[in-house]
Amino acid sequence: MSIDSSLIKRIKGFLDEEEGRRLYEIALTASIKGPCLEIGGYCGKSTVYIGAACKENRQILFSVDHHRGSEEHQPGQEYFDARVFDPKANRVDTFPAFRKTLELAQLEDTVIPIVCSSELAARCWTTPLSLIFIDGGHSYKAAYTDYSAWAGHVMPEGYLLIHDIFEDPAKGGQAPYRIYKLALDSGLFRPHPKTKTLGVLQRNPCPASPSNP
Repeated sequence: MSIDSSLIKRIKGFLDEEEGRRLYEIALTASIKGPCLEIGGYCGKSTVYIGAACKENRQILFSVDHHRGSEEHQPGQEYFDARVFDPKANRVDTFPAFRKTLELAQLEDTVIPIVCSSELAARCWTTPLSLIFIDGGHSYKAAYTDYSAWAGHVMPEGYLLIHDIFEDPAKGGQAPYRIYKLALDSGLFRPHPKTKTLGVLQRNPCPASPSNP
């Protein structure tokens, strides 16, 4: 299945095309082994890349997002977009745009939207995941919550992907970089080459059980 580049360009979002292609390639490998999950679908740009790979393998993508926008998407903030603001409810609502993206990308039979906070979705989660993509709120509290709630659900040899990693504070916020370092320091994950601001980690295999004497 090819990615519709004309559709990608019409979807609101902040994911670079090269980063999106890397998401697709990793998800195509990962989803052979199990379902994938993204935290922070926004209007569906990353969803199309990961979802297209899952669809090829007849697999599922869970997309977790409360669809009320992150801190930086609120009125008066740097990334506020009036086109996803509901004046009647007086709040951001990206879910209608997200659903439209799923329809246009023919992913309604592949993507399961979970409309709540990632912390709530993780509370009773038991399904091992072949890939988790963290691209939710960029405050340290939000990023750390996403990491601590979900990283343990990555299956052995599965992938943990983290967006917007800036090692230089002058170029961007540090929260995603800090959780990236936490993942490395945990000893559970090994790094792969980054693609621009997309960090790629793979969970280490389970240690072999000692053989019986």
